[in-house]
Amino acid sequence: MTLYLWIKALHIIGVVCWFAGIFYLPRLFVYHAASEDQISRDRFEVMESKLYRIIMRPSMIASLVLGIWLMVLTWQSYGACVWLWTKIALVVALLGFHHFCGVTIRRFTGNENPNGEKFFRIVNEVPSLLLILIVILAVVKPF
Repeated sequence: MTLYLWIKALHIIGVVCWFAGIFYLPRLFVYHAASEDQISRDRFEVMESKLYRIIMRPSMIASLVLGIWLMVLTWQSYGACVWLWTKIALVVALLGFHHFCGVTIRRFTGNENPNGEKFFRIVNEVPSLLLILIVILAVVKPF
């Protein structure tokens, strides 16, 4: 039981760190898309790249590894539960969003970003929605 609680605590820490980046990076995209001078654009490219590589990617990996470990430990109890499969689907959507952020960074770096500030203001809300649904599923286990 003690190992399970340590894994769970580390998983939660990983998720919190991952979401810190997932919440902040699209906000940087908003400011980057609105920037008009090269110095600002260069600064945003560095900030976005470091946030993605140094904080988001390791946190994502830790969250996934520890989350899978938790699933293995509790599979007999929860493996057939609809809430778990729904949560997994939402985590896959979150992984897609994470990948979208990486692609967006590459587009900004190559001056190929076709999206404007308004688009990123809307995109900025997606992680909040995913977080709300994932936490409700994990804590309440509604079905």
